[in-house]
Amino acid sequence: MQIPHSKRASEPLLIGFLTALEADGAVLGGYLVLNPAARPVEFHCTAPLRANRAQEILYGPTLRPYLYGEQVGHTLLTKSKLRPALVLTDSEPMLSVRGACEVLIACLVDVADTADAHHAQLGAAAVALPRGHADDRDALLEQWSRLDRDFDVREPFARIHEAINEAQKSRKAA
Repeated sequence: MQIPHSKRASEPLLIGFLTALEADGAVLGGYLVLNPAARPVEFHCTAPLRANRAQEILYGPTLRPYLYGEQVGHTLLTKSKLRPALVLTDSEPMLSVRGACEVLIACLVDVADTADAHHAQLGAAAVALPRGHADDRDALLEQWSRLDRDFDVREPFARIHEAINEAQKSRKAA
């Protein structure tokens, strides 16, 4: 399965935002898909996921990428009915989802070394690509060029975090 390197101009551009929070020793994930007007068209969140002690020992330093990307991220992306042109995350361990499913994904970072093929500048936002997937850079830039230049890529993460917190409050109250 190939990542779509271009889409017809007539198709509406959808952009996904994938994140995870840690609370009470558990990881909770959220995935929001927005249309070009920054309106939500799909949202999913996960129940809290906890690693057991054996997993902590056996996975060692690879535990966070496994939990975030392969467990939480993969679950959220496969649950989605829509396929966005690109997915952004604010959590570096979430980049490991690229190895579990075909998705054009990049992580917001503070500064991008644009000479490095694993980094790019998306307007005011700097992003990093998953290691081993530098060839995704051109597709990422192509899809980004279809967005409004004033699109704030950081703002949707605040929406997801707030929605996850609300879902947690509802679970605790039930």
